[in-house]
Amino acid sequence: MTGAAFAERLIGAGFDLFAGVPCSLVEGVIAALERRPGLPYVAAVREDVAVGVAGGAWLAGRRPAVVMQNSGLGTSLNALASFSLMYGLPALCVVTWRGHRGQDAPEHLLMGEITPGLLDLLRIPYRVLTPDGIDDAIAWAGRELRTRHAPVALVVPPKLFSDHAAEPFGDTHARSAASYAPPALTPKISRMTAIKAALTALGDELLVCANGYPSREACAIADRPQNFYMIGSMGLAGPIGLGVALGRPDRRTVVLDGDGNVLMSLGALANVAALAPRNFIHCVFDNEVYGSTGNQASPSRHARLDAIAAAAGYRTVAAVDDAEAVTAAIRRMLASDGPHFLLAKVTAAEADVPRIPHTPTELRDRFRAAASR
Repeated sequence: MTGAAFAERLIGAGFDLFAGVPCSLVEGVIAALERRPGLPYVAAVREDVAVGVAGGAWLAGRRPAVVMQNSGLGTSLNALASFSLMYGLPALCVVTWRGHRGQDAPEHLLMGEITPGLLDLLRIPYRVLTPDGIDDAIAWAGRELRTRHAPVALVVPPKLFSDHAAEPFGDTHARSAASYAPPALTPKISRMTAIKAALTALGDELLVCANGYPSREACAIADRPQNFYMIGSMGLAGPIGLGVALGRPDRRTVVLDGDGNVLMSLGALANVAALAPRNFIHCVFDNEVYGSTGNQASPSRHARLDAIAAAAGYRTVAAVDDAEAVTAAIRRMLASDGPHFLLAKVTAAEADVPRIPHTPTELRDRFRAAASR
């Protein structure tokens, strides 16, 4: 079977959004997905970013699949454990098996040996694909995903697919050519004040809040079903929001992020800019510290995140340092095509707010219902 035929089998089984990191064992699969008209494929910068995108897409009503090399299981362990498995988010994981039977380059041998054990440790059910069992395995995965709120995996051994390297895929998305000069900012308001100013501008938009105090403060200010609060999986607010935006292109998606979160998955800014979702607004509250763990210094005091977003290719970028400007900027962005990036420089003050009162399952179900309306 060719990789393209396998991709068509997955699409025929109902999978309608894909995210992944390349591996030579599935180069034909990825090439086919990249070229499929109208089918979102996110060429994720890391496997955990792909997991975040898939989770956001499922919350928005899609049926996602993640493609990764087995080395990516190591990269995505925390995202799978503290996001997909904790919230109960179904996704098909197509995992290649480099180092299979000890036949590979040295860097793949240990991961090849422990791949089945890692899936068992994560309690992710899986099947190893065989040439005459592909259709049965896809059908099995579909049944498992319908009955389980959790990922399942199909493991791809070497030489399963018959095709070879494809021509490079051309990028059809135009980058923003506008120059951007970061303005001087002086922190004057707390993050909670800035979050309240941002929420003032919202109506029925879907909202993804970064883990830690951004989620806790947003929940204390204006809890609503359209809010998805991250409890763990630091660094994935942007990728989750990207998945939601791709899953519901007819709805505006707003991400309330923090500087530490953005820096942890900085490459995901390039994923947003490359796909250029017009309904995506990324608002980052930069206090230059890791607030939830004791105010340790963040590298954002030396690196302007708004300048990085502009260089990545966001359609518009703005930076503000007072509450009225936050509200005005969000309103402008809601009224025009994105993706937009807003940096709000805030103080390191932390509000005395409780933890999220909802369980992960409650957060999952109410947000998915709100996204389906």
